[in-house]
Amino acid sequence: MAEPLVRLAGAVLAYRERRVVDRVDLALRAGETLALLGPNGAGKTSLMRLIAGRLAPGAGAVRVGGQDPFRVRAARRAIGWVPQEIALYPRLTVAENLGVFAQLAGIGRRRRAQAVAEAMAVTDIAAMEARPVGLLSGGYQRRVNIAASLMGCPALVLLDEPTQGVDLVARAAIHAVLGRLRAGGTAILVATHDFAEAERLADRVAFMAQGRIVREGALADLLAQLRAGAPEHEVALSLPPGPPAEAALRRAGFAPSQTPLVWRAASRAGQGLDGAALLGALRAQGVPASEVRVRAPGLEALYLDALHDDAVVLRPAEALRLTGGAIR
Repeated sequence: MAEPLVRLAGAVLAYRERRVVDRVDLALRAGETLALLGPNGAGKTSLMRLIAGRLAPGAGAVRVGGQDPFRVRAARRAIGWVPQEIALYPRLTVAENLGVFAQLAGIGRRRRAQAVAEAMAVTDIAAMEARPVGLLSGGYQRRVNIAASLMGCPALVLLDEPTQGVDLVARAAIHAVLGRLRAGGTAILVATHDFAEAERLADRVAFMAQGRIVREGALADLLAQLRAGAPEHEVALSLPPGPPAEAALRRAGFAPSQTPLVWRAASRAGQGLDGAALLGALRAQGVPASEVRVRAPGLEALYLDALHDDAVVLRPAEALRLTGGAIR
């Protein structure tokens, strides 16, 4: 098997004596997509900055293509960095923006137009080339942001929340871009708070909390291990629960999702009861439950299981957000 394009060994990064990246080991191969998930403050962006060569580790090693990206310019040129913020010039057109980034990437004048055209083709934004970036929708701006990172034909692309704040159509377009990059052999590391996005894009996932990777592996393998256990339960309510009903739901191991009429439980909740029995037990306690859905656990359950097994303590507000289908 080929040597990984990216390898971290015991990487440490500290701010004011607090470790925000704590002895991380990680590997990523060409043509592979790795999704990095974790609550706010877990260290995801700091880890990506280490890999991008923006920061130097205080201990351990970071290598991209066998070289230190902080010290070796050639290693940094092999990396495309797509920050969470839109890092473009709003008054310049799409083509003008990409021309600037091509120049910054060291692409000569003769090759610049071709490089811009190729990046626009991969990201499917050629129709917008004469439009000022500031007049584009958020989804198109994010695709231009990705195109700007491709000027040097990087072997590795790092994306921090690439679909934040965009609609479903724009999200699908961005996912298609990442699919084309992966098919072309580009390694992709994407930090996301969205479980559905990670399930759609990733070959492998790494869960991060308190600066550490608490679990990592092939997504299909990790889900298969989890699904060998108890299923997940979800309760649909006919109306918002009052305090007694809410207390009964919480005692049963449920927490509210993104909508107050759907409550979800970890895979351990409801063990020993089928859906009908659980529905009856909740109704007997005054819960306005219309149905109980039983399903195989997904990535959300895998994440919570990883944090539970590693005894990672979340703030109450963060734990509540985690049960809503996406970590915010």
